[in-house]
Amino acid sequence: MGLRSRMPDPAQAALLVIDVQEYFRGMAEPILPALNRSIAAARAAGIPVVHTRHSHKDPSDYGMLGEWWDRNILDGTAGAELLPEVDRLDGDKIVHKRTYSGFYNTDLEDFLRKSGRKEVIVTGVMTNLCCETTARDAFVRGFRVFFSTDATATEEQDLHDSTIKNLSYGFAYLVDSSKLEANLAKK
Repeated sequence: MGLRSRMPDPAQAALLVIDVQEYFRGMAEPILPALNRSIAAARAAGIPVVHTRHSHKDPSDYGMLGEWWDRNILDGTAGAELLPEVDRLDGDKIVHKRTYSGFYNTDLEDFLRKSGRKEVIVTGVMTNLCCETTARDAFVRGFRVFFSTDATATEEQDLHDSTIKNLSYGFAYLVDSSKLEANLAKK
């Protein structure tokens, strides 16, 4: 099956910046140029930018993440803070989440629907966990999904590549920051 090709419609899209925070600095730093290019292109096209921030109040709300991870991000710690190098404006929506999906037990879907947004462009970290889960969740909720190949990152390249391959097979259109920038500039 060949890759399907499509670009976001600025009137319908929102850019999701998933968990680009201090805890994930090591994997986020290499994608910051592509991420900020995507954010600038989105803003120039009138696309709202939504940031998610993953953290927990205390170990009682780890849920299944407590079984998988020795360390989790706690509210009020440095790891919970969004990276200052990311182009974030005061008016950007910030979604606080406690699991992989940006939709689960948050107001993200309500925000998108009230804003008339039917498409999401997924960027951020970790490609194979929070980005992928948010993308799949968006798809099953009826949103058209665009997934960035160069403004997402994870710990291992094979995990990143596997996610890209899986999502492109039946969940998401692939975009990169340069093509996104060029396409949105035309609109």
